[in-house]
Amino acid sequence: IWASILGVLPFTLLLPHANLLWTTLLTVVIGLVLASAFSAILVFAQELVPGRTGTISGLFFGFAFGMGGIGAAVLGELADHVGIEAVYRICAWLPAIGLLAWFLPRTSAAARKPSAS
Repeated sequence: IWASILGVLPFTLLLPHANLLWTTLLTVVIGLVLASAFSAILVFAQELVPGRTGTISGLFFGFAFGMGGIGAAVLGELADHVGIEAVYRICAWLPAIGLLAWFLPRTSAAARKPSAS
């Protein structure tokens, strides 16, 4: 999971400086790296709330697509005001927000195990 969170950072930082061919290739690599941990993150979230697999999946995908839509609208508005180049440079740093996950509380394996009831 950490590899996907931080693994895209070098590629996204290269994006504003790449031509069209390299932008296309970097975008494919970024997409593959980000998608590689999606299933593991979803399963981890489902283990945190045993017996609510459907609910967690729905919340997970709903939140992901909802934030994607909101993010597109906000970044589009920002691009109208400051220019697409500036937004492109800002977006290159967004994966660095994944570093904040380091400060999240740790969960023990015993706390994630479903009860035998």
